Amino acid sequence: MFAVRDPAGTPSLAGLPRLPLGGLRCEDARELLAAAIPGRLDERVRDRIVAETRGNPLALLELPQGLTYIELAGGFGLPGALLSDRIEDNFTRRLAGLPAETRRLLLIAAVEPTGDPALILRAASHLGIAVDEDDPAAFGGLLRWSTRVTFRHTLVRSAVHHAASPAEHREAHRALGEVTDPVTDPDRRAWHLAHAARSPDEDLAAELQRCAGRAQGRGGLAAAAAFLERAAHLTPSPGRRARRALAAAEIKLQIGAFDATSVLLTAAASGSPDALQQARIDLLRAKLAFASSDGRDCASLLLSVAQRLEPLDAGLARAAYLDAVAAAMLTGRLAEHARAGQIARAARRAPTQGEPCRIDLLLDALTLRFTDGYASAAPRSRRALRAFAQRDLSAEDSRWLWLASAIAADLWDDQCWDVLAGHHVGWAREAGVLHELARALTSRAVLEVFRGALPTAKALDDEARAVTETVPGGAVAYGGLWLAAWRGCEQHAAQLSRATAAEAAARGQGIGVTVTHAAGAMLANGLGHYERAMVEARRAVESGGLAAPNWALTELVEAAARLGHRGAAEQAFADLSQMTGASGTEWALGIEARSRALLSDGHRAEPLYREAIERLGRTRISTDLARARLVYGEWLRRGRRRTEARGQLRTAQEMFTATGAEAFAERAHRELMAAGAKAARRTVAGRSQLTAREAQIARLAGDGLSNPEISTRLFLSPRTVEYHLGNVFAKLGIASRHQVGRALTGVSGHGRPE
Repeated sequence: MFAVRDPAGTPSLAGLPRLPLGGLRCEDARELLAAAIPGRLDERVRDRIVAETRGNPLALLELPQGLTYIELAGGFGLPGALLSDRIEDNFTRRLAGLPAETRRLLLIAAVEPTGDPALILRAASHLGIAVDEDDPAAFGGLLRWSTRVTFRHTLVRSAVHHAASPAEHREAHRALGEVTDPVTDPDRRAWHLAHAARSPDEDLAAELQRCAGRAQGRGGLAAAAAFLERAAHLTPSPGRRARRALAAAEIKLQIGAFDATSVLLTAAASGSPDALQQARIDLLRAKLAFASSDGRDCASLLLSVAQRLEPLDAGLARAAYLDAVAAAMLTGRLAEHARAGQIARAARRAPTQGEPCRIDLLLDALTLRFTDGYASAAPRSRRALRAFAQRDLSAEDSRWLWLASAIAADLWDDQCWDVLAGHHVGWAREAGVLHELARALTSRAVLEVFRGALPTAKALDDEARAVTETVPGGAVAYGGLWLAAWRGCEQHAAQLSRATAAEAAARGQGIGVTVTHAAGAMLANGLGHYERAMVEARRAVESGGLAAPNWALTELVEAAARLGHRGAAEQAFADLSQMTGASGTEWALGIEARSRALLSDGHRAEPLYREAIERLGRTRISTDLARARLVYGEWLRRGRRRTEARGQLRTAQEMFTATGAEAFAERAHRELMAAGAKAARRTVAGRSQLTAREAQIARLAGDGLSNPEISTRLFLSPRTVEYHLGNVFAKLGIASRHQVGRALTGVSGHGRPE
């Protein structure tokens, strides 16, 4: 097989069969670009990138390597180098031989990111550059002039940038700014004029500040942050420059631009800030430390800032307390100083002002949760959830949707969790807040696992992992761990558990360690390893926090009951029932009835099993419904009611099979056989059904390639390759890459038996 760019230039290959390879279709190229840069981009800039790369997948996938979403500023930034320096050097040499006027025209086209031919013509005319649109030679053969102006190769733009001097860049920007319509496109005009400025200019800085909000509507928070950052740079007054730098830093932190945040905070601190400004700077520094590094001590830093803010700004102080409580909750037992209970007690003493806002409601719910307990906090929690379930959320409110979703999960309120997680994903995508998007996708993925929608959960987890690779730091994506645990993929789950626990510990996020134990308990119960399930569940419960410890209690009740550890089971149920009773949702009460039935004897158990099935049947939590039918069927079989047992067990097995829960399906199968059923073991849906990407990675692994070699060949990160390979092991029922070759025998490219 030969690959050549121009077959006509290789006569020795004449007469051989050919397979011409063109670029991706526009809609496919846009989808691939969105995967490479998941944040929001100005549509005109996105279309120009697609047109300029001509659907070349390599160029689209390599774009984040040369310029990140944050650097693109939602479409206001300037695309830079995409591929090899060698090719760019070739174009640089070609540029050197062109007339000066042609190079100036190319530079105008290079710094105008939308490719608007009319705008480029006006800017060229403003500089006295004559342009013959019908003469390709006028562009040195490097520019394509049509309804959109594009460069003939993705690296020409970069070569043009690098070949021009700072003065020439300013000239091009100034020309574009002066001919851009101030009425129809004031933001782009201000952006170009700002890059043309040689010295501070208050009028221009003020205009950039005014444009930031509109820019956010087109390019997300990254665009707003870029405008505010440039405004700060152009501000002559030290005090005003510090205020603008602080505003830019707040948004830069949200989008994950940690280095820029640090620089802006230094600039803000240099402007002789007053007490309130200094407290805001320190608040952002604490948030930055928690987001970008080990967060073990950040809760205490946030608590200190919140206390300093109380006499200065009560509203901001309460928001800082909420940050501190959230940090302590995420840090969990890894916190070095302040714990959630200590911070919650301090927050309850904080002054309030006027009618409580959404942040106040959320803070009140959490402080009660960590001081007075679950039952006392439940009414306040429901009130906070109702407030956040509305659609008129501000950007400040929206960034707390992850915490509201966690409270909904903690309350076993699947309907509210669904609404809040949906709002969170939608807002994070729209605003281009990638840190929040990863957290939102993970929350949604875990919910879909509980619903039994495993393909949806996997797609969400894949996207979350892609986002976490795009931005540094941020939340740990653990949706895949829950997915593997529910599927009963012991090897894959163990691998993900180790990786998740290590990553969470390295970032000081104790909640990630708690999640690994809770998922491990569910996996062990599915496999029938009840001793291990008890150990994992106890560790999760002792870790504290929201949601995951509650779910671990249900696993602890089942494991202890199966082992005959009556005392441990009853204590776990007592703790569980206090919460489920206070929650009052069908999911919670169904869990309570199922757990109580496991501890009940004789005729008292059956109505509880039936109640659990009835209540859980009114929810969309199909996983717990299937488990209720399983334990009811097991109880019926032990009571020698084999015919009735087979009905429940067969239904449970079918539900497990449909959702891909291999371990639970096998457990139901064993019980069916013990109940006298003659049915053959059913194949769990999805087993050995590799996706195209998984099959591709499996073949390369079977050929002996290492993960780094596979990642290089497929333009994926080693972490992504490892994740897909884990799915391959689980689906093929193997434990190592040495078994891949044999397991693939007789399997087609998409995993279907031939």
